[in-house]
Amino acid sequence: MSKEYLESLARKYLNEALINEKVGNRVDAAKNYKKASEIFMMLSNNYKDAISASIYKSLAESCAKKAEELEKESQIAIAIGDTGNNSNTEESVKEFIVSKKPSVRFEDVIGLDSVKQALIETIIYPYKRPDLFPFGWHKGLLMYGPPGCGKTLLVAALVNEIDGIFMHVNAANLMSKWLGESEKKVAAIFNYARKTGASKPVIIFIDEADALLGIYENEIGGEVRVRNQFLQEIDGLIDKGEKNFIYIIAATNKPWKLDIGFLRRFQKRIYVPPPDCQTRKQLFEYYTKPFKLSPDVDMGKLAELTEGYSASDIRDIVLESYLRTLRELFRSGDVNGQPRPISMQDFLEVLKIRKPSISKDMLKKYEDWLTMYGS
Repeated sequence: MSKEYLESLARKYLNEALINEKVGNRVDAAKNYKKASEIFMMLSNNYKDAISASIYKSLAESCAKKAEELEKESQIAIAIGDTGNNSNTEESVKEFIVSKKPSVRFEDVIGLDSVKQALIETIIYPYKRPDLFPFGWHKGLLMYGPPGCGKTLLVAALVNEIDGIFMHVNAANLMSKWLGESEKKVAAIFNYARKTGASKPVIIFIDEADALLGIYENEIGGEVRVRNQFLQEIDGLIDKGEKNFIYIIAATNKPWKLDIGFLRRFQKRIYVPPPDCQTRKQLFEYYTKPFKLSPDVDMGKLAELTEGYSASDIRDIVLESYLRTLRELFRSGDVNGQPRPISMQDFLEVLKIRKPSISKDMLKKYEDWLTMYGS
C-alpha cells in the first residue's frame, strides 16, 4: 500500500472519530481513533526518515491516548446510567411509547390458538406468578411468518393482558440521518425500560426486525452501529439473569435475514402461520358481521377458495365486496338509500382479481427455516 493511500485512510478514520466524538458517540469515536492510531504507527514503522517517522509516531500516540480516554468515559457513563444523551433523551423515548392502549384482546384474534398459548406461557404466566419460575423466564421472543397473518395484532392483544408499558420500535421511527443519533435512541429506550421494568412490565416491540437487525449485502455504517447497539442492550437484559419484567418481542416476515447472533438472543421463536381452512371461515364470519349478506353466501366455500390468503387479504376481500354494493347505490342516484346485501357473486368477482399473497414457495421457505431454527 502506498504512503498516500495510508495517509488518506488514517485521515478518514480520524475524521470519523472527531465527528462521533462531537455528537457524543464515545464508543465509535474510540474505535475510529484506534484505527487511525494503527495506521499512523504503520506509517511510522515503514517510512524511516526521521522527521516523517516522528510525526507519524506522535499522531499514533495521540490517537491511542484519545481512544483510551473515551473508552474510560464510556465505562463510567454505563456505570452511572449516562448514555451520553442530551436533555432531549426523555422526549426521544416518548415517541416510542404507545400511550393509548390497543382495544384488541386475545379473543379478537381469530385462530392462532397455539401462538396465543405460547405468548401466555412465555410472558403472562411469569408475570402473574414469578415465584413459580426459579430459573427465570424468556425475555427475548421472535415472531415470524408471512405478512398479514396477525403478528402485530397478537402483540397489541398481549399488551391488554398485562397492565404494562408498550414501546413500538421500527426503522421509520428509529433511524436518523444524524450520525450517532439512532444509537442514542436505542440506549435511551433500554435505559427507560430498566428504570421502569422493576415495578411495571415493559414490552419493547421491534416491528419488521429484519429492517433494523438484518444482515444485507450493502450496508452503511449507521445500520451496523444500530444493530450492534441493539445486540449489546439485549445482552445486558438477558445475560444478567435479572428477574425484571422487560420483554423484547421482535416480528419479521424475513427471519432468514437475521444473523445467528441475533437468533441466539431470542430463545423463544414462534411461527405465525397463515390461516387454515377453518380459520379462514371464521375470519369471513368475523369481518362480515357489520354487513348484510345474501342467503347464497357460503362461508365454507369461500374458505376453500382462499387457500394461500392471509387474514389481511380476507379482510380486504370482504371490504372490496361491500364496496361493490356501495358503488351500485351511488351510481343509482339513490344516495339516501341502503346498499343491497353482499352476494356470493360479489365475493367471486373480487376473488377473480384479488390473488393470494402467500405462495407455496414462500411457505416452503418458512417451513425450512422452522426446521432449522424453530424453538
